[in-house]
Amino acid sequence: MPVPAALLDMSLPPVIHDIDERWTMAYAAALGDLSDRYLDTTRLDGVVAHPLFPVGPEWEAIVASRSMSEPLGMTHAEVLTGVHATHDVIVHRLVRPGDRLSTQLSIVGMTDISSGAKVTSRLTTVDQHGLPVATTTQDAIYLGVPTDNVDQPDPALPPVIQGSERRGDPIMTTVDVAAGAAHVYTECARIWNPIHTDRSVARAAGLPDIILHGTATLAHGITAVVNHRADGDPELVRRVAGRFAAMVELPSTITVKVWPGNKTPDGNITVPFEVYNSAGVAAVKDGLVVLGTSP
Repeated sequence: MPVPAALLDMSLPPVIHDIDERWTMAYAAALGDLSDRYLDTTRLDGVVAHPLFPVGPEWEAIVASRSMSEPLGMTHAEVLTGVHATHDVIVHRLVRPGDRLSTQLSIVGMTDISSGAKVTSRLTTVDQHGLPVATTTQDAIYLGVPTDNVDQPDPALPPVIQGSERRGDPIMTTVDVAAGAAHVYTECARIWNPIHTDRSVARAAGLPDIILHGTATLAHGITAVVNHRADGDPELVRRVAGRFAAMVELPSTITVKVWPGNKTPDGNITVPFEVYNSAGVAAVKDGLVVLGTSP
């Protein structure tokens, strides 16, 4: 069955999460990011979450959206062909322990591309006061599964990020990714997808073995940008975008390239980066982090 057009009419009820230090600290620790900003609970201003932490609270909404596809005619196997292709998150502010987050998902675009249906979702997360925390726009591609003759691009695409040019020599860092890294990230991020933890499921899906989550790979890139271009201050992160282009197998070593930042007319700094797998192929391609000049 094709990806049904009726998905475009759905806006799922919000999912609610109470955020505590246990979750935010575990997320950072799963990445090996031991910054005091994430782990030192004696700080007078308290700890904050890693800039990509919202992917954890968002996951429940994503799972709920997938569960709506089968009653509309898609088979379970067709639903499982969906792969996370792009990620673009506007960080209104970092998540903090004590937040009660409400995340709502809407499917805002659907069109056919050569590899299958491209479905665009927008996830809006607000705090207990209704104030914005994160707005994520992401594409999933259902490999080999077309749309139901739909051609509706996202009518409200996020603005183009200025200053994406790569200039100068990049800083290069390497990260050793352990054999159990995907299992640890699964539990610490609270994102469970068995292709990352169950070898039989991964191989049944056509993968060589379990692979690292794309969001974990992206988070490693953000950590490198924060460390090398933001003086270690994650509260400068305003936006993150990138494309998932290759797998990270386990165990392996990934390489992050972080180019010098480009000042933009609005006073921000855009930092290009990419993350490469052990074969030298970009796993996160065309990555960009937008930094503000003050928290």
